[in-house]
Amino acid sequence: MRTFSPKPADITRAWHIVDADGLVLGRLATEVASVLRGKHKPTFTPNTDIGDHVIVVNADKVVLTSAKAETKMAYRHSGYPGGLKATSFSHLLIDRADDVVRNAVTGMLPKNRLGRQMATKLKVYRGADHPHAAQSPEPLELPGARRTASARSGA
Repeated sequence: MRTFSPKPADITRAWHIVDADGLVLGRLATEVASVLRGKHKPTFTPNTDIGDHVIVVNADKVVLTSAKAETKMAYRHSGYPGGLKATSFSHLLIDRADDVVRNAVTGMLPKNRLGRQMATKLKVYRGADHPHAAQSPEPLELPGARRTASARSGA
């Protein structure tokens, strides 16, 4: 018996939409990265991109557990001496929430050209609106990504 290797003609890509309102960032990222890789399909192959497209809306309403929003820092360096800048995740969620979600998901993808190709299928938007209505995305249920208690009682 030969090992099945999917050809480009065998791959069918679906579009999924995820509402990140009240979801924990890390749990959301692991589930979305799994769908982008195609691990939910029976024809999953680690060396082939067979994953689906994922649209994440309401990225500005994602939450971090514990006190990570205030204590966890994101660092960047200008390249000059003394050019290290530190920003807390609470400020990043206000200013660039879509980048926070995108970086969390791409950090869980392979670190090679295949991972970069998978990351192009991720679309992240701060609000509830997105320009992909023509693709008729289906809602994606994320059983592993739990909603916070405040989101459960408020929604």
